[in-house]
Amino acid sequence: MPTLTAAWASVDDRAAGDFWCTLEDRRPGLLRHRDAPLFFTALGRLLVGGDDPVNRAALLMVLGRAYRHFDLLPHATTIGDALLATVARHARPLWTPQLAIAAERAMCRATRAIRRAVAQAGDGPAWWHVQVIGHDRPSPDIATVTVRPWRRLPFLPGQAVPVCTPRLPGHWRWLSPANAPRADGTVELHVRAVPGGSVSHHLVHRVRPGELLWLGPPGETGLRLDSGRTDDLLLVAGGTGLAPLRALVEQVAAAPDGRRVTLVVGARTFTDLYDSIALDKLQCAHDWLTIVPAFSDDPCAEPAERGDALTIALDHHQPGQYIYLCGPPPMLAGARSRLRCLGIPAASIHVAESFAR
Repeated sequence: MPTLTAAWASVDDRAAGDFWCTLEDRRPGLLRHRDAPLFFTALGRLLVGGDDPVNRAALLMVLGRAYRHFDLLPHATTIGDALLATVARHARPLWTPQLAIAAERAMCRATRAIRRAVAQAGDGPAWWHVQVIGHDRPSPDIATVTVRPWRRLPFLPGQAVPVCTPRLPGHWRWLSPANAPRADGTVELHVRAVPGGSVSHHLVHRVRPGELLWLGPPGETGLRLDSGRTDDLLLVAGGTGLAPLRALVEQVAAAPDGRRVTLVVGARTFTDLYDSIALDKLQCAHDWLTIVPAFSDDPCAEPAERGDALTIALDHHQPGQYIYLCGPPPMLAGARSRLRCLGIPAASIHVAESFAR
């Protein structure tokens, strides 16, 4: 029996224009023609499912903001019907009465999820068009991608943004800017190609300068600095979890307030320390910053640098520090309870939410 996923996979590039024409016939002026392709692929992806909870949250962040920004929620039924009619036309050989019933049920579920997302969405655009202006490969599976938005992206250090490439329309994945907001508006993203990660694979291995990407609205990760405090910081990074913590360092550097910052950067070996040049520049420029490498599998490392990032970080912990951790799930698993067992107050511990690193 044909599946909804197979039907969606058979839809070609012309379908987005067909969707917009269908919607325009039923409700003129509801959606701008230029926004139709991005909206169509995002809604279709939500319809068929298949994303894990983290990346589904990225997709819903974008759609919730789109429905709010364009005031689409009162017309959700019309939009859903237009989408299903478009898919049915373009997947005609696969579209059966049974599949139509399954699609209607899936659309009802998707609409309920969107309604919840709209209730949590803030104001502002649903997406930003950006151009890739830099793409470096400091290691075989990691890329640093610098993008320039067509209009400034209003993010704060420690946040994450959904990212989508036209190479995989409809697939949105979280990434954290590795910099504090810059005067020129550019944003640096650190991406690791993970097994089964189609978006990360494209961003690392295929995307090149000059290409366009889309960024969605910034979301919280639990890593933002409290603007009302100036406590010393202990930042613990693993892999590309370094990105939001480097952004925090840049935030402190932009407005020094007397606090001292220790940044522990975890990597398997020295060659896996992919952002070493930028880190060296930061440490040379600021005497309040101490950067400590932590190598989990490098026999050439100094004894004080051997071990996992959190263990090394605890050797540098001082009372009163606020601790921020970001890295792969194995690093973060149990970190909060381990720190609490050492008597560190819960209010001083900030662990990144489960965004893929």
